[in-house]
Amino acid sequence: MTNATQETRSKLKAPQPHDASKGTVRIIGVPMDLGASRRGVDMGPSAMRLSQLPSLLHALGYVIDDLGNVAVPDFVTVGSAPVERIGAIATVCTELAKLTADAVRHGVRPLVLGGDHSLAAGSIAGTATALAERGERVGVIWLDAHADINTPESSLSGNVHGMPVAHLLGLGDERLSRIAAPSPAVLPEHLVYVGLRDVDKAEAALIKSLGIRAFTMRDIDERGLRAVMSEAVAIATRGTGGIHLSCDADWVDPREAPGVGTPVRGGATLREAHLAMEIIYDTGALVAMDLVEINPILDRENHTAELAAELIASAFGRRIL
Repeated sequence: MTNATQETRSKLKAPQPHDASKGTVRIIGVPMDLGASRRGVDMGPSAMRLSQLPSLLHALGYVIDDLGNVAVPDFVTVGSAPVERIGAIATVCTELAKLTADAVRHGVRPLVLGGDHSLAAGSIAGTATALAERGERVGVIWLDAHADINTPESSLSGNVHGMPVAHLLGLGDERLSRIAAPSPAVLPEHLVYVGLRDVDKAEAALIKSLGIRAFTMRDIDERGLRAVMSEAVAIATRGTGGIHLSCDADWVDPREAPGVGTPVRGGATLREAHLAMEIIYDTGALVAMDLVEINPILDRENHTAELAAELIASAFGRRIL
């Protein structure tokens, strides 16, 4: 256990299932809002835990290993401008990368609960590091309304939660782009977006120049979620050691997921969201997962956190029948 963990490491107290063949899920909370402009996403990990997430996974046959929360500096101590907070974010992401890498090395699936999406620069870097030790690359499926591929130079807002993909590709601030060993953590051909609907011009240009496959909501409307996800899985698994799924809650339409900081109308429906998760599970290639950007302050009776817990359960194998 590292000294960057605030809470006591604990195992779920309920009796473990007789069939533990599904293995262990290691829950890692990252109560970080340093990368966002609105406060509140730091409470996301607690909201998801309160939504009975550990119990849902336990009922599916997993052993639950909850590490508690990674220590995050207080918002008011690290600078007022978003770019002034990059150093603190990099410290958190570096610690998180150690935790996710350790889990993957030991055949345990890390489930990272956010917190803002800047944490993915650490969680995915850790997965990439552990897979690289086996001579493998990581495939990434990014479910999000936003591309999150700005750099500090291109960003219109300066918010670091709009930059993690750029850092994972080796661009932007070196404190965040060189966490993985080797760097970059992710190659463009192993990254795929699903559900984009709010992309800056600079981001669109970079996506095209790097040849990254990106499915917008129009693609889902025209082709259907099944076809889009099947192609996304093929991209993320081609020449890789498995999938790191990074899901921003604002990928889902705000009518279903109101408790997010940057809602954009026209997102995935409830059933589309569950189908995407079910397809991921069916691949057998899920190595790690992030669920981020839940803001309980903006939520209604913890509805979005409960939805997130249900979606995670689908990604880990829950079925209707």
